[in-house]
Amino acid sequence: MTTIVIDPGHGGNDPGATYRNAQEKNYNLSIALKVRDYLQKNHNVNILMTRTSDITKSLNERSSFANVKNADFYLSIHNNAAGGRGFESYIYNGTVSQQTKNYQTIIHNEIMSAVRQKYGITDRGQKRANFHVLRETEMNALLLEVLFVDNEADLKILNNPNFISDVSTAIAKGVAKALSLPAKSPEGVLYKVIAGSFKDRKNAKDRVSFLLSKGIGSFIAPTMITGTQYYRVQAGAFAKKENAEEQVNKIKEIGIPGAFIITEGEEAPPEPEPTPPPTPEELFTINGNTLLHAHQLDDFVRTVNPEAPSLGQYYVSYGKAYGIRGDAAYAQAIHETDYFRFTGLVNKEQNNYAGIGATGPGNPGVSFATPEIGVHAHIQHLYAYSSTNTIPAGFQLVDPRFNLVTRGIAQTWTELNGRWAVPGTTYGQSIISIYRRMLNHTIQELDQQKQTLNDRLDEL
Repeated sequence: MTTIVIDPGHGGNDPGATYRNAQEKNYNLSIALKVRDYLQKNHNVNILMTRTSDITKSLNERSSFANVKNADFYLSIHNNAAGGRGFESYIYNGTVSQQTKNYQTIIHNEIMSAVRQKYGITDRGQKRANFHVLRETEMNALLLEVLFVDNEADLKILNNPNFISDVSTAIAKGVAKALSLPAKSPEGVLYKVIAGSFKDRKNAKDRVSFLLSKGIGSFIAPTMITGTQYYRVQAGAFAKKENAEEQVNKIKEIGIPGAFIITEGEEAPPEPEPTPPPTPEELFTINGNTLLHAHQLDDFVRTVNPEAPSLGQYYVSYGKAYGIRGDAAYAQAIHETDYFRFTGLVNKEQNNYAGIGATGPGNPGVSFATPEIGVHAHIQHLYAYSSTNTIPAGFQLVDPRFNLVTRGIAQTWTELNGRWAVPGTTYGQSIISIYRRMLNHTIQELDQQKQTLNDRLDEL
């Protein structure tokens, strides 16, 4: 489902543009809430708001929120001031996709066609600027300037409830058109989730068993498609399409990419072959036992970087405390820091071994007072992704981005793909590859030690 972040500009102790008793922040919020309500009522879409009341939000909090939520579109709603009249829209004046330009054109034109003649609105055009929320968001982003608060004629229009309703509807319709948002289906439709469709009943039974092992109930529903018998595996039926889509996503996350939704009487294409089971890499969890000892972690990294710090003891101890695979987390730190040589955005003095908060040039992320706190924050950040439990007793919150993570969103290392690293389609696999090398190195060392002991035994 498409995720849209709607950002009502200003708020709290930042009123935005002011004129007499008019404050920009209030118009921004009123329009934004009406845009949200229209889209939620008429379309299958996930709407997130940077604020829904008169609270203060920094620019960085707004853009970071959208980035963490992996939004598909960012819409910032403002009013103008300081000498002018009318409506204008903005996209970033740096490198943007053609899709961003198309979105601006579609939404801008939809708004103008709805309100320009009716209210005598001046069209100030489609523009580009280096605004923070356009520059720092990682998705298509658009900022609207809806009239001038300090222009008498525009302010009169802004104080007209009919205009607020009309412009909000026009914005919402423009967004829906630009993003091709699906309309909500009529009441009474039942959405069935199909987790496989097979000619061989045994394959269907195997799929049911696999789903059950993952905590998902299902059953076999025989059906005839174009004269051929198929055995569908149905994993739920829902009155709301968004609930069915959530179930499909859950099924895809456990390694069944071919899940789909059907409605009553609909024939969907059958699955041609059984979907292969998840690979061991795709099943390798973040939570689990730490197998390697601290000295084995440090010994491995020093085969590449003899000057690497001694961090193994912290990864082992904090990994065990949080139920995280501390040795695999150490492999992630190696991946993030280039074997603690810090050749990327983060420098050695930050004690930031996981790249927490590092988003690009000029923003190297957070810093921690000591190496131990840096390791603790790394483990804690992984814990936010892999668990919904509270922080273990006796430990303090040290990860400043802990509460920005959707808790429990990644149970495995490969589920960090596109989340911890963007786009990062092989991020988890890279970590596991390093971890595999760590294990092999330790096995070889142990074999050598075993051989040395056997040789000494022979001497005796």
